[in-house]
Amino acid sequence: MRSFFILSVLTVSFLFCGCTATINIKENMSPAEIIQRGQEALDRNNYRIAIQYYEALHERNPDNIDLIITAEYHIGNIHYKQKKYSLARDELNAVLEYYNTPDEILLPQHFKRLAQIVLKSMDDKGK
Repeated sequence: MRSFFILSVLTVSFLFCGCTATINIKENMSPAEIIQRGQEALDRNNYRIAIQYYEALHERNPDNIDLIITAEYHIGNIHYKQKKYSLARDELNAVLEYYNTPDEILLPQHFKRLAQIVLKSMDDKGK
């Protein structure tokens, strides 16, 4: 009986700790490394960790619009995958707003197209 209790406590502790754990992203990681780690976490369906990588990318590169768009698109896409449709819609529409400028042609066009595809998918599903 005592073993069962200890196992139960450990399981509950693991579940709660797993939900709030943060990762330590080294300061010397390049943007490419951060993006790669975010993609690896996403490939493992570890959305929480992937978001942390993309948030770090955003925070560490406030003057690089390409990296900001990269981070914001990926975060919006993760929220879409998590079925947080309202949040995803807001985030992806915010990404598209970057393209409403005369400098649109200088921005990474694939994120514009990907955001449009995900938003259309939500519209088609009535989400």
